[in-house]
Amino acid sequence: MKFDTIVVGSGLSGLVAATEIAERKKRVLLIDQEGRQSLGGQAYWSFGGLFLIDSPEQRKLNIQDSANLGWQDWQGSANWDRLADPYDEDIWAKKWAEAYVNFAAGRKREWLQSLGIRFFPIVGWAERGGSLAHEHGNSVPRFHIVWGTGPAILQPFITKLNDLQNLTYLPRHRVEQLIMSGGKIVGVEGYRLEESNAMRGRASSKTAIGEFRYLADTVVIASGGIGGNLDLVRKNWPTWLGKAPKKMIAGVPEYVNGRLLQVSEQVGARTVNKDRMWHYTEGIRNWYPVWKSHGIRILPGPSSIWLSATGDRFSAPNFPGFDTLSTLKAIQDTGYDYSWFITTKEIVEREFALSGSEQNPDLTGKNLKLVLKRALPGPTTAVQSFLDFGEDFVTAQSLTELINKMNTLTDESLLNLDTIKDTIVARDRELNNPFTKDAQVQAIHNARQYIGDQKIRVAKPHQILDQNHGPLIAVKLHILSRKTLGGLQTNLDGAVLKDGIQPLPGLYAAGEAAGFGGGGVHGYRSLEGTFLGGCLFSGLQVGHTLGSS
Repeated sequence: MKFDTIVVGSGLSGLVAATEIAERKKRVLLIDQEGRQSLGGQAYWSFGGLFLIDSPEQRKLNIQDSANLGWQDWQGSANWDRLADPYDEDIWAKKWAEAYVNFAAGRKREWLQSLGIRFFPIVGWAERGGSLAHEHGNSVPRFHIVWGTGPAILQPFITKLNDLQNLTYLPRHRVEQLIMSGGKIVGVEGYRLEESNAMRGRASSKTAIGEFRYLADTVVIASGGIGGNLDLVRKNWPTWLGKAPKKMIAGVPEYVNGRLLQVSEQVGARTVNKDRMWHYTEGIRNWYPVWKSHGIRILPGPSSIWLSATGDRFSAPNFPGFDTLSTLKAIQDTGYDYSWFITTKEIVEREFALSGSEQNPDLTGKNLKLVLKRALPGPTTAVQSFLDFGEDFVTAQSLTELINKMNTLTDESLLNLDTIKDTIVARDRELNNPFTKDAQVQAIHNARQYIGDQKIRVAKPHQILDQNHGPLIAVKLHILSRKTLGGLQTNLDGAVLKDGIQPLPGLYAAGEAAGFGGGGVHGYRSLEGTFLGGCLFSGLQVGHTLGSS
């Protein structure tokens, strides 16, 4: 049977594209190498944060936002610098970004509402920046948490997948080649894999039990990025961030390996901005891992003291939750691939959240009673589990005891008690007045001007060494691989380009495989909430293009 479109990859962008096309009466085949239990890909594991501009949730919290302010922040974060000629790598990325910001300020929320997607009323303030107004960061809170987290975003599209009779879904089909005829992509071929009972996220069998070949008028690559392939991450590591870390933990499963990007390149597709990535600096080893080297990200408030491996405090804008890549560079410049938080029990209870649907069962399960318990003293159940079982956490009643325990977690004793004590005491003195020269303390005071941070997110400022707020807690933080910011270069229809201008006939791309649009919609940095949003938008654009053709 010949299809109108074949979509390769059943993550969020693939689901959106496939269902949009099928709803327009086209015959669609959706295929993926993983089993049905992995339907939805990385989006299933996500916290469910979405970037929206001037939303009703923002307005209720007296947040004044606009498309102009959003575009200002996006440009300051992207810092596109590959725009020298019409063939350059950022040309289409910038066009996609402008379209996406208008989408986020316009019909995005209404469209999601029409699908039954709802939002938690408190808007989060991610990637605060910490520099000047025209530079990186969100000027205002824009991180809208979906009620039900990642699985709730996926559900409307999974329902459509099950209902649409003209949409065929074939899991356990691994694409090895794109079929080209007469200079046009006309299908895919590869191997059928044996059934696997491996739970979602775990490595599945790669044993082939047969071959397949399917033809179509168009093929969409929606297979994700390279974050699970740590060797490829290191190979493409940005030179401006220094040497690639020898030790990293993985924020995505092993099958997120970039293989289909290479398959696409073999037929002439252009991949751009390979050296742009988004890796987190607050990674902790999962005490109950699902995949190899499984790491979880702490979503921190602004109050913890951030130290290098040798105990030096990072300077502005390298504070928790402010500028991910600036902090990553600061860590890499130390010559070590880890860093430390020193904090208090009170800060952990208020400011530590963990990324991931499975780490937030109250929000994922839409359990309002459990969500309201977050306002009570004590950490969330997930955070408490890491305090109890996580190998990167240490707790102590005194700074001396804490430093000794921190040194035992590393191969060598790099931390000096007197130096760290002087650093913390100096910081603590800055809390004696409501004004200060300490940039991080200024940032804490500023954050608490926002009612959402004041009520549920940012602890009341206090001295770290004040035992009334203890005990002391230290966390060893690892580099956590996550997102590919570059990818297959696409025009605004989602067509994959072969030279920067001319499309490769028959081939389209969406989601992370396309750099979330254009081969790099984020430029160098993300404002957060934009990865799921980029999958939604690019899948929607491709769906509209191919559904209408």
